Amino acid sequence: QVRLMQSGGGSVPPGGSLKLSCANTDDTTNNYCMGWFRQPPGKDREWVARMHTGSGDAYYADSVQGRSTISQDNTKNTMLLEMNNLKPEDTAMYYCVADRRPYCGAAVMTQQVNYKYWGQGTLVTVSP
Repeated sequence: QVRLMQSGGGSVPPGGSLKLSCANTDDTTNNYCMGWFRQPPGKDREWVARMHTGSGDAYYADSVQGRSTISQDNTKNTMLLEMNNLKPEDTAMYYCVADRRPYCGAAVMTQQVNYKYWGQGTLVTVSP
């Protein structure tokens, strides 16, 4: 059974940086679309970024484009999300997601319903 185990997060000041990680218990060379969603307080969950573990192709929401980098460590079957220049509006519960896919570029992969596996969530708070 595939499980996603998240780590990282916490409280950072505006303009700060943090890194979230997501370890997949399966071998990510099996071609996964892995990514992140977040849910700000009182708001709907939204897609943040995703990447294909086979091709390395990565995609970002406009809200984090240019401030974030999604990457992977294949030796550890782990996906990383590094976020810089954090803003108060980045405050949210962040969820790692994964689904076995040959391709990750379709627009439907911004929809949470298309991800079978979910991490437990980790809270990121951006405040002075």
